[in-house]
Amino acid sequence: MDANLTSLLMSALGGGAGGNILGMLMKNRSMGPLLNTVFGAVGGLAGGALLPGGMGGDIGGGVIGGIVLTLIGSFFKKKPAAG
Repeated sequence: MDANLTSLLMSALGGGAGGNILGMLMKNRSMGPLLNTVFGAVGGLAGGALLPGGMGGDIGGGVIGGIVLTLIGSFFKKKPAAG
């Protein structure tokens, strides 16, 4: 497998995990498992590109990017109507 593709995959997987970790730790910011994973993976791609350091940097940057983008996206989540 190409090194660049592996790098992108590790960043996206780390980001998806980061998005879901945020959803588990902050229930009020969770958008559900699917959207947490999607936002996290996209954020992970961006975050993995920012941190150097091989596979560890890809995964670590992916997790951080996933958490950040999922957190930002959660602010646009519609609040349920009050009783």
